[in-house]
Amino acid sequence: MVNSTQVSFFTLSAYFDTGLFKYLYFMIILSLYILIICSNLLLIVVICMNRSLHEPMYMFLCSLFVNELYGSSGLFPFLLTQILSDIHTVSALLCFLQIFCVYSYGTIELLNLTVMSYDRYLAICYPLQYNTRMSCNKVAILIALTWLLIFILNFFTMPLIIPSQLCGDIIKKVYCDYHSVVKLACYDTTMNNIYGLIVTAISVFGPLTVIFYTYMRILKVCFSGSKQTRQKAVSTCTPHLASLINFSFGACFEILQSRFNMNSVPNMLRIFLSLYFLTCPPLFNPVMYGLKLSKIFVICKSLITNSGVVTLHSMLAVLQLRKSFLVCGVQLGFALRDHTALNRGPLTPYSPSTSHIMPQGSGIAATTGTGDLVATALNSCVNNGSGKHGPFRLNVPSLPRDLVKTLPGGGS
Repeated sequence: MVNSTQVSFFTLSAYFDTGLFKYLYFMIILSLYILIICSNLLLIVVICMNRSLHEPMYMFLCSLFVNELYGSSGLFPFLLTQILSDIHTVSALLCFLQIFCVYSYGTIELLNLTVMSYDRYLAICYPLQYNTRMSCNKVAILIALTWLLIFILNFFTMPLIIPSQLCGDIIKKVYCDYHSVVKLACYDTTMNNIYGLIVTAISVFGPLTVIFYTYMRILKVCFSGSKQTRQKAVSTCTPHLASLINFSFGACFEILQSRFNMNSVPNMLRIFLSLYFLTCPPLFNPVMYGLKLSKIFVICKSLITNSGVVTLHSMLAVLQLRKSFLVCGVQLGFALRDHTALNRGPLTPYSPSTSHIMPQGSGIAATTGTGDLVATALNSCVNNGSGKHGPFRLNVPSLPRDLVKTLPGGGS
């Protein structure tokens, strides 16, 4: 009888020592993750904030982009941590959570593509009945079912397909997956494999059947329809087909790798292809739909252009404000210099009844303290906008009066 233990940690043996290159790999993976987050978030915000994009096709796209963020967040932070770590271990709880995230991401991705193909089928084959058949309530129900159905299905099937007793803790991959854990079981896993095959058949072949049927109907309408109908079908179905082929390639290799012996394939190639369906679709889909769909492309372009113009105007405003402060500082410097020069002479006793009158023509009003002098200098800054020389013989642009009122001595 094989000894079984309660496994608390798993060791990921696919990692190898890369020396200082691990920092380069870390920066590449981090850059990809940031790019995925920014591109998907941009399109989600654009779709949600523009009423012209509140249509069924764009709502399904928004659900697709949210799933890209969900799937990449289940993998990339884990990869970044493991790349910098010297010991590549993961707790059993975190490993099972990652399995849940990876498989729910894959099935939600395929269901989203299925719903989008059904939407294109209605739009091309039944254009006059499209608004009634694809109402707002139906869109909300389809999106909710896509997410809730998969989460509930995975939540109840995961305990059935994952073995309860394990006799090993080494997973030969860079992340946790279901079949790698099943191989560590201490007993016959025939029932687990049967459950796994049933779940795979339902979640893969069911959606693919719907997609195949809808595209057969779309092709039939395109061949028998007008040139405008064919152009509409090509413009809206091309990015969807590209996304479907891209995801299917990665998912197909992942299924084959988990079921068959792939030791003959080089290790680096195996790692790349096993990560393909979790990294390429989240990066490929927003770029494809952002460039191919004209409405999204125009809005994104105008948003980026307008943000650049606003930034330029803000920089010019800051520079103008600094120039105004510099001009006022120069005026104050001249005022203090003239004030010092005019007050040099024999000292006389101070009398409150005697006013200190400045010589005529000096350009400075009589002052009794620094506060009045500051006010005089500030007033000269303000009154110098007419092109004539002010009392300090400087021709400078005027300051806004609201700004002057906030400075010391400028409230009068």
